[in-house]
Amino acid sequence: MKRIGVIGAGSWGTALAKLLSDNGHKVTVYSAIASEIDMMKEFHEQRDKLPGVILPDSIVFTKEMGEAVEGMDAVVLAVPSPFTRSTARSMSGCVKEGQIIVSVAKGIEDGSFDTLSEIISEEIPQCRVVVLCGPTHAEEVGKGTPTAIVAGSVNKEDAELVQDIFMSEVFRVYTSDDPYGMELGGALKNVIALAAGIADGLGYGDNTKAALITRGIHEIARLGVAAGGKKETFEGLTGIGDLIVTCASMHSRNRRAGILIGQGKTADEAMAEVSQVVEGVYSAKAAIHLADRYNVDMPIINEVNKVLFENKRPDEAMTDLMTRDRKAENR
Repeated sequence: MKRIGVIGAGSWGTALAKLLSDNGHKVTVYSAIASEIDMMKEFHEQRDKLPGVILPDSIVFTKEMGEAVEGMDAVVLAVPSPFTRSTARSMSGCVKEGQIIVSVAKGIEDGSFDTLSEIISEEIPQCRVVVLCGPTHAEEVGKGTPTAIVAGSVNKEDAELVQDIFMSEVFRVYTSDDPYGMELGGALKNVIALAAGIADGLGYGDNTKAALITRGIHEIARLGVAAGGKKETFEGLTGIGDLIVTCASMHSRNRRAGILIGQGKTADEAMAEVSQVVEGVYSAKAAIHLADRYNVDMPIINEVNKVLFENKRPDEAMTDLMTRDRKAENR
């Protein structure tokens, strides 16, 4: 049994807290939102973001960050990506030398263009970061649906430790030594999922979605390899696997936001209606800057940026994608 802290009581943090508790670990959950902790103490359920998933009585809920960090064998950082830096900075004073921080959000920071593990390492230099990501909707993990995911670290032992902590008969964990490639795949697939949702909102069909998914992973892999990731990472769970589930499922906040944009809403209106953080909106600009840095052509992500930030009509963006210059598929 390990002592595990979970920072963030949204849908993903809550689902992982239940999984870890079911695995026999002693789990403490912290949220900066006091009303979330009050609700979860009273009902043992995240009624706003993960309704129907009842949490074990053994889980401790706290409004004190130190209680969920100090003395823990590992700490799961499960806040939305825009809050990763500020939360990591707040945690730093509680983190001991060599403590494991498991980064489970997905995104690239606008401005610095850092991945989340890079942000955590910068703000908490004394910790050891492991990335945990893959095709994993919280709604299904919370209900015990069979799921596969990847724990990534440049340190094999750290990845294997996290693998052991999370592995169960319904939650299969693989390891990887390419956390940077994993994070790029996890962040950029959200932008492609916005495009897939926009296509759905416009009333297009399965042919269109298949094209967006296939060409989308091509864009992601080209950038990822140019930036130092491994090609096989983008062919696996954190690449094409994560992209498929995010583009196809109604659990996907990015797809749902894209559908609303395709139906005529602005990005701000779509995010307000989804009422959760839509990570792809925050990663889209960063993706374009990384594409410029590594001189990689990313037409789908470029068009998504124009729709989000330049008021381009979604149908015009699709037309421009379809009428680009002719080229061979694998170039």
